[in-house]
Amino acid sequence: MLSVQTVHYHDSIDFNRPGKHLYELAFHYDGEWGNALVPMAVINGQAGPGPGLVAFGGTHGDEYEGQLAVWRLMHELDPAELCGRVILMPRLNTPACVAGTRESPRDGANMNRAFPGNPRGSLTARIAHFVTTAVLPRVEVVLDIHAAGRGGQQFALCSSFHEVPNPTQRAEMVQVASLFDTPFVLIYSSEMASGLLTDQAEAMGKITIGGEFGHSGGVLRQGLAHAYQGIKNVLRHYGMLAGPIERVDPHRGHPPRLVAATSLEDYLPAPISGYFEPIHEVGAAVGSGELVGRLYDFAYIGAPPLEVRSPRDGYILLQPFAAPTSKGDTMLVIAREVGP
Repeated sequence: MLSVQTVHYHDSIDFNRPGKHLYELAFHYDGEWGNALVPMAVINGQAGPGPGLVAFGGTHGDEYEGQLAVWRLMHELDPAELCGRVILMPRLNTPACVAGTRESPRDGANMNRAFPGNPRGSLTARIAHFVTTAVLPRVEVVLDIHAAGRGGQQFALCSSFHEVPNPTQRAEMVQVASLFDTPFVLIYSSEMASGLLTDQAEAMGKITIGGEFGHSGGVLRQGLAHAYQGIKNVLRHYGMLAGPIERVDPHRGHPPRLVAATSLEDYLPAPISGYFEPIHEVGAAVGSGELVGRLYDFAYIGAPPLEVRSPRDGYILLQPFAAPTSKGDTMLVIAREVGP
């Protein structure tokens, strides 16, 4: 067991302190006495100089692959074997992680809509502000591990990033995202939401990778393997950890496919509420106009199921998993393959 220091005054943390140090960062509750204790490890490698990397799990509390992968690495990584600085925050939105919910039950806020944060805002905004001002400036590489949670959709396993205007930053993110060895690397829309952790890190020029590594509020074995080994591969890529890059799925016959869904029109909302019958598994290649599912509305006995067809050639990156699907929910994402 490693000793853990509770920190109320966050500016007292010495991020340059040699070795591995575990903290619980105290963020006071908004309406009562008490604190959310956010775990953080700061590991300064003793094997030589190097860049800085941060990995987050639990940005959403009902997404567990990132929480497990980052927590495991928090205990496994040895400063004697590392170069550079590694910061690990396995349960970033701790109240949401404890509750197993997407939003924090303390203030109803979504951590991944709260950036850059506010030092005098609600609990979630103050945690986001700490990340923006204390963590991101101290690293060059940012990894934010997600899953579909309890939201009802299933993603194909993918690492991801937004399209960015800097071609050098973009090219490096393509390379780093592929180190997770997921079937897909998804370039996704920055118009779907604002205030994302990855938005903030990308705007600061960081090599920023997200990803979807599970669904349904469980722990997907293969998704956890991609998340855990992917983070280690990134450390090895930057010379922060010794050893070769390792394949996670050596039996897959192709490297990660670079695909894009960068327009809002790529995210098809359900036209009615109903129960989705998938024709294909996520990740399947489909053609324009091909039947990909049926949507059943049991309120209308005289109505046959609504046929759902692909609007374009591409790969199914998202479709409903839990039932039912509500009108307006994102029902389908068909991503097109793009060149590097």
